[in-house]
Amino acid sequence: GIELIDSYVFNKAEYVRFNSTVGRYVGYTEYGVKNAKAWNSDAGILGQEQAELERVCKTGAAIDYSNILDKT
Repeated sequence: GIELIDSYVFNKAEYVRFNSTVGRYVGYTEYGVKNAKAWNSDAGILGQEQAELERVCKTGAAIDYSNILDKT
């Protein structure tokens, strides 16, 4: 399957991440945990991340796969 990881970094440290396999945000710092809690309760924000998975990852993978098949 395809997995989208959307990491948020401040001062070179990841503080929160969206993982499409888990389907929610996970915080790694106190600030990140607060953001994750708020964002996970917002269906619109979660929907935007899932839309990115469809729009960017799955579309890109289909194009890449097609290009590989054309060369074999």
